[in-house]
Amino acid sequence: QVQLAESGGGLVQPGGSLRLSCAASGTIFSAHAMGWYRQAPGMQRELVATIANRYSTNYADSVKGRLTISRDNAKNTVYLQMNSLKPGNTAVYYCSAGQLDSGLNCIAGNDWGQGTQVTVSS
Repeated sequence: QVQLAESGGGLVQPGGSLRLSCAASGTIFSAHAMGWYRQAPGMQRELVATIANRYSTNYADSVKGRLTISRDNAKNTVYLQMNSLKPGNTAVYYCSAGQLDSGLNCIAGNDWGQGTQVTVSS
């Protein structure tokens, strides 16, 4: 079983920035593609960013240019730098240790952390 612990969320004003972290354990971190997902109230969970085990990245069109995913395999941690935040970015953000599909998207694994709440509001 993979344990995932997301952190770094909070309340931020529109235009602000946050850096989310996700620490993974119970698996060979470097073997996984990692994905960041978000779930807004009343909405399905959606993939926003993927980083392959060899560091290639991919983003949902709605976040391109504002979010940057990165990973530190030595620390078993994946990050999500979020800039120019908008109220529409308000959601609970989750990470997943998964596999890569042919479109460079993370196919989520079975395990999820508790998520971290991001609220963008003035």
